Amino acid sequence: MGKFSIDESIKEEEKRLYEEYKRKLLELKKVKKENEAVGQVFTKGLLPIYVLYVLSLGATNGNDISHKIGERTKGRWIPSTGGIYPILKKLEKEKMVVGNWDDSKKKIQKIYTITELGAEELEKRKELLKGKIEEALEVFKIVYRDLYE
Repeated sequence: MGKFSIDESIKEEEKRLYEEYKRKLLELKKVKKENEAVGQVFTKGLLPIYVLYVLSLGATNGNDISHKIGERTKGRWIPSTGGIYPILKKLEKEKMVVGNWDDSKKKIQKIYTITELGAEELEKRKELLKGKIEEALEVFKIVYRDLYE
């Protein structure tokens, strides 16, 4: 009888631990999803337009774009080059930027230049996003005041 109750209590403990594990895993997935959602506001919404903006200041490569964004935001937002290059590729496919190798034989680094179409698109997107960015700033201010003041 004693062995049976020990086996039973071990099974109950295993079940309890497994349920706790599943609950914690769900919490972690939720936090990860929320972080990704916040990150996507920047990467999907703001990064492409900001890449065009940086290129409107002068031709440069993807790595430099990341550094320039970091400098302009005082280090608060430094997008990875792994996020910049797919955007450049997409913008190039859409004829908004042109990429040329700095050395056509060695193909060390591609220098991107904004096209006339890209400059027009930048202005359009700026107008479209202006209200959304202002709205987001207001929401952040309210949330900040509620949580910290």
